[in-house]
Amino acid sequence: MITKAKNSKRTLQWAIPEELGIPPDTLRLRLDFFHQAVEMTLFEGDAVESRMVSALDVAIVLAGELRFSSGLLPENTLWWQNTSAGPVWAVYEPPKVRKVAILLKVGEPPERLAIPLPGFIFLCSPGKAPWVYGVRKKPTREDDNVYKAPLLNIFGNGRSCGGDNEYPQRVNDTIENFFISFFSRDGEVSGRSQKFPNDVQRLWSYLNGKKHFPMNDMVKHGTVTDLIMMGAAE
Repeated sequence: MITKAKNSKRTLQWAIPEELGIPPDTLRLRLDFFHQAVEMTLFEGDAVESRMVSALDVAIVLAGELRFSSGLLPENTLWWQNTSAGPVWAVYEPPKVRKVAILLKVGEPPERLAIPLPGFIFLCSPGKAPWVYGVRKKPTREDDNVYKAPLLNIFGNGRSCGGDNEYPQRVNDTIENFFISFFSRDGEVSGRSQKFPNDVQRLWSYLNGKKHFPMNDMVKHGTVTDLIMMGAAE
């Protein structure tokens, strides 16, 4: 701690007419952010006191003044996070038979299939392509397993390839928008199926017309905790 005396008063003169008689605002505290440290300087009368403080402590104090709400949550929302990249909703999508379309070449008709799919966790943000992971059941614990989504257009980390698709600002519409878009072979097609480890598109052809997805075919990715920590690290 460093204390200095006989400091000339530092004030902020308001940009308002002087005839209103509003006195200038006196400086009480200043924070200086250096590369590896934060210095807090307190001004009390003619005395000046400086001390090193934790950037985390500063952030916690300032965050205490924030007020925000998630608003109405989409159905089957598992959790919600406010990250540095914006809010993220984790939404559970139950298993169902879905109609999908694969477009490999522009100008040619798409291949249309009706395939059973497992449950999914969609990490959704307004106007952005979602991150998608498979699950064998609706998660109830943070150590529940999550799996590689047995889908086209998904990269190894779970991020979906948005292409030129414009995703809605309304998160409730993100999942349906994802499935009605044309699928392609962009992304990682291998490592998403036990039966067809080299090409998940072959799994889709195998499943076409069937009613139930083989849950034991899924490839493990991690746990629910891993997905939650992804948002915390942003």
